[in-house]
Amino acid sequence: MLRLHDTATGSLAEMSAKNGPFRLYVCGPTVYGPPHIGHGRFTLVYDVIRRYLESGGTTVRHVSNVTDIDDKIIERANSERRPWKEVAEENEALWWSAMDRMGVAKPHVVPHATDYVEEMVALVSELVARGIAYDSEDGVYLSVAHVPGYGLLAQQSLESLRAGARVEPTGVKRSPVDFALWKKAKPGEPSWPSPYGPGRPGWHTECVVMSLALLGEGFELHGGGADLKFPHHENERAQAVALGRRFADHWAHNGLVEVGGAKMARSVGNVTSLEGLAEAHDPRAYRLLVLQAHYRAPMEVREAHLEAASQALERLDSLARRIEESSGDGPQGTLPASRLPERFKERMDDDLDTPRAMALVFEAIRSANASLASGDRPAGLSEGRAALSCAAAVGLLPTAVSVVAKEALHLAEKRDQARSARDWAAADALRQQLVQLGYRVEDTPAGTRLYR
Repeated sequence: MLRLHDTATGSLAEMSAKNGPFRLYVCGPTVYGPPHIGHGRFTLVYDVIRRYLESGGTTVRHVSNVTDIDDKIIERANSERRPWKEVAEENEALWWSAMDRMGVAKPHVVPHATDYVEEMVALVSELVARGIAYDSEDGVYLSVAHVPGYGLLAQQSLESLRAGARVEPTGVKRSPVDFALWKKAKPGEPSWPSPYGPGRPGWHTECVVMSLALLGEGFELHGGGADLKFPHHENERAQAVALGRRFADHWAHNGLVEVGGAKMARSVGNVTSLEGLAEAHDPRAYRLLVLQAHYRAPMEVREAHLEAASQALERLDSLARRIEESSGDGPQGTLPASRLPERFKERMDDDLDTPRAMALVFEAIRSANASLASGDRPAGLSEGRAALSCAAAVGLLPTAVSVVAKEALHLAEKRDQARSARDWAAADALRQQLVQLGYRVEDTPAGTRLYR
């Protein structure tokens, strides 16, 4: 059974569904700009968790929100002099386009903040009625002093958090660690009605409302990037605790993408867009890089890393083609059992140890190729199929063989003739022509093989 590091307890916890599907909530994007590779990492991490659970027979209900109203969206809209909704919709479309290219399975439910404003107002009103939240001149704030165990995810006491908090210059908060549940609208800003005046919900309120509404109390896992651990996730949890409602049973947080040891962020100006990465490389290469780093560790992405991952994927694709061809070569008989699935599961179940799990997969790919090359077809098929099955369990699929144009087949024939005549210069020139036509060229005992 999969065990993950629970941020709340600091220990490994079993990821098992209690009754019905395994309920997973992941904090999604604030759509004020195009997605970058930092966004790509967190979506891939939870995509891998979902796929791995499903590969073992677990039904997963995956919910991930879209924050479609926020200070950053309003700032972008004002700077570009266009409607805030247009900014949000445009960037959400870019988000889903990038997710499709990265092979990320879309969540089963994608709630939008603006669809749940009425429910958020009701939550805020209940907290005010209980004396846990208070109205002020610029919004409604939660008094964290009334929340037992505040600071759990930050692993700090309330006193420590107070000491390190920045004091707001407005002085509208009773404590520097109190946070906004409802922001009163400024002139020209979008707003919704509430008992506290027109305004919009605070960021920390939307996820607690949507997760409880769509997954119910005590859902199994809440995930997101390490930068959301505090204050965002802590503040979500605080609202549920203040209402006496059971929130997420477990919390998981993935490490961040770094550039030169610093967190990648738009505010720093060191971002790489997912679209740019997908244009320059096989998008699967980024998934493989994410798998080769432990999900809780920082991760740096360099051009050399992507090139190495692309080369590894060529070995995966090549094996898939060899197995397809070998599978049609007569009866197979009983194939020897591979130990890879068992060893792969051991690594994955141990806090999603994907680096070691993928090392086992590529070790099996080498072994399968060696067996097929030596004529040991049963061993090659068994180990190769196991390798492809394990890779598929984490969303790493071989590319489909494409239809080859007649022109390319003719060039491949000429290349085989040149190689037979040991005319290496001509063979290299023909290879280059094929590459320029968009084909990958593989040399096999049966001759030149082309694929995209």
